[in-house]
Amino acid sequence: MAKVTFIGSDGTRYDVEADTGSTVMEAAIKNGVPGIEAECGGACACATCHVYVDESWAQKTGEPEPMEEDMLDFAYDVRPTSRLSCQIRVSDDLDGLTVSVPERQA
Repeated sequence: MAKVTFIGSDGTRYDVEADTGSTVMEAAIKNGVPGIEAECGGACACATCHVYVDESWAQKTGEPEPMEEDMLDFAYDVRPTSRLSCQIRVSDDLDGLTVSVPERQA
């Protein structure tokens, strides 16, 4: 398990436990983190699980694959560390990961 911290657009922190091998999106949905809609259920077919990865974690989470980059074109207020949380696989290396939820999803 890894601890993942979600910071809501209003600054509220949500510290959750994420199962190794699951995705950051699955951890958000399982724990009722507001702002993560995940309309496609994690199929990388929408942009409703958009998050901003904390800059100190950006290298560990990696760069988006081309399909994810295409979906990010539909996201609201895309930034250099924008990712779809359905595409970030939880591992022990991500224990302590911090992501921020945008003001709204696309």
